[in-house]
Amino acid sequence: MKIPGADHPITIERNPNRVRVIFNGRTIADTKRALRLKEATFPAVQYVPRQDVDMTSLRRTSHSTQCPYKGNASYFSIRVGDRTEENAVWSYESPYPSVVEIKDYLAFYANRVDAIEEMPS
Repeated sequence: MKIPGADHPITIERNPNRVRVIFNGRTIADTKRALRLKEATFPAVQYVPRQDVDMTSLRRTSHSTQCPYKGNASYFSIRVGDRTEENAVWSYESPYPSVVEIKDYLAFYANRVDAIEEMPS
């Protein structure tokens, strides 16, 4: 486990905007409670509470990855209608203490969904 610091900063803040995730023309996530995680030089990622995601559109996969700063990520595929995107969603179900705020949140690969929209609340 690595601790975020000056050489690899991670910040997590509440996103004041409404965040919606659209896949195959359908809204599968809609929240006013998203968290924005900014890690080092990577683009910011929106983390959406599971309660605000249509979990019936997601299927857990056996894929997993390990981040030395956040922990083990589990993955989900999205299926809406005749379209499926494998491993398009990830979650840190037991994140390291430095990022515990993202527990029970999901993140979506922007290039595997139609859109991740942000609108003023």
